[in-house]
Amino acid sequence: MGASTARPRSEYMIALGLAAGPVVALGFTRFAYALLLPSMRSELNWTYAAAGGLNTANALGYIIGAGSGAWWSRRLGAGRSFVIGIVISALALLGSGLTSDFTALSIFRFIGGLATAVTFVVGSALASRIPTGGRQHRSAALVGVYMAGVGIGVVIAGVVVPAALTAWDASGWQAGWLLMGLLALLLVGPAAWAVKAVPPAAPPTGAANEASSLRRMTPAFIWYVLFGAGYVSYMTFVIALLRDQGMGTWSTAGFFVVLGGASALATLLVWGRIIGRLRGGHAPALVSVVVLVGVLPVLLFDGAAAAIASAVIFGAGFMAGPTAVTVLARRMLPQHAWTSGIAWLTVAFSVGQAVGPLIAGILSDSEGGIAKGLWLSVILLLLSAIASLFQREVKPAPEPRAVAEAGAK
Repeated sequence: MGASTARPRSEYMIALGLAAGPVVALGFTRFAYALLLPSMRSELNWTYAAAGGLNTANALGYIIGAGSGAWWSRRLGAGRSFVIGIVISALALLGSGLTSDFTALSIFRFIGGLATAVTFVVGSALASRIPTGGRQHRSAALVGVYMAGVGIGVVIAGVVVPAALTAWDASGWQAGWLLMGLLALLLVGPAAWAVKAVPPAAPPTGAANEASSLRRMTPAFIWYVLFGAGYVSYMTFVIALLRDQGMGTWSTAGFFVVLGGASALATLLVWGRIIGRLRGGHAPALVSVVVLVGVLPVLLFDGAAAAIASAVIFGAGFMAGPTAVTVLARRMLPQHAWTSGIAWLTVAFSVGQAVGPLIAGILSDSEGGIAKGLWLSVILLLLSAIASLFQREVKPAPEPRAVAEAGAK
């Protein structure tokens, strides 16, 4: 009995150690910007288009990082790439707190996007490779633990950033970046410990098999572009919308903490089981619908009740998207192609994340304000749900080595 209970516990501890990656990559580097944006926009006299442009710089770096994630994994090794990505992300966070120059901030956001994409892509593949004895449901749950790092990072940022804004006033946004950079450096240790426990990937056995499997995932690629554009537009500008509706710094911080807490709990306790049982594009479609419903309360109503409802529903769903697509890639691609497959899917995700905030920012500067920009999220999420329903699940062709062994038996 001791051995049977120790093994799952160690599997989850490894996944939790790897979750340090998304804490830094998305919780700090990506999403905390929404908390800092109102103060930065006020102190630096930015338009919403400029604010969205800074997030687009981050997303462009993310595209390049996602596209090169598999290359870095082969070049340096998955574990080393993962840890170095966290270190560079931490340095980019620290750099963002040391300047107020728009060009310099754009460069740091770009570097941060590139490094965090490598971290997130390689970490997703590492989480998929945690040994489970072939149990699909447990593998999905472990990927969920890894993705829960995003919600944990959002909660931490939701406490740290408002404290910095309150304590340091006009320079609070710089203190916020610096504090998150220091916390990111502290998380390098758990990440380095976790990667040592993950076995290496299987050697490549057939590029044609990989390309064919990727083509069969075309609807998933389309879904991920639309989903990325839809959800990140909300994440970028929702705090600014709530501030315009009259909510203060700590009220919007409470919203952010609830959103992150809902994300962490739902990803840990709910989505792994659901995604493990749904097939094809049904899980991504369900995620899009839940996130869409989560956007609506703050668009239809003002006040704390609408904000909390939005935080709970949106928070419970938005990080289930990467979980769903990672599990789908694991099922449909040969093992040696998991890193590159997740990387290309993340590129699609990043394209959406680059375009969404820029268009939403331009719409927010026009008549109708921020709400007009956020209605774009609703439309894109609806389209993503429809696209996902066209995805069919097809198992990858058997690896040549496995076929040979089966024949020998």
